[in-house]
Amino acid sequence: MIRPPDQMGTFQFVVLAALRAAQLTRGCRPRVEGDHSTAVFAQMEVSEGKVSAMLDTVDDVPVE
Repeated sequence: MIRPPDQMGTFQFVVLAALRAAQLTRGCRPRVEGDHSTAVFAQMEVSEGKVSAMLDTVDDVPVE
């Protein structure tokens, strides 16, 4: 089981991993090594802090 970072809630982890999985599906290169599914790559990247949410500097809400 891949756990979210300490400062991140479960919901935010799932949403961010889903967005990263979509990027990987479109052809982005994984930032971790291994032979995993797209979903696992995305979860590992978020868990290890290799990807993070981009925040709008005005409202501190994720940019979509």
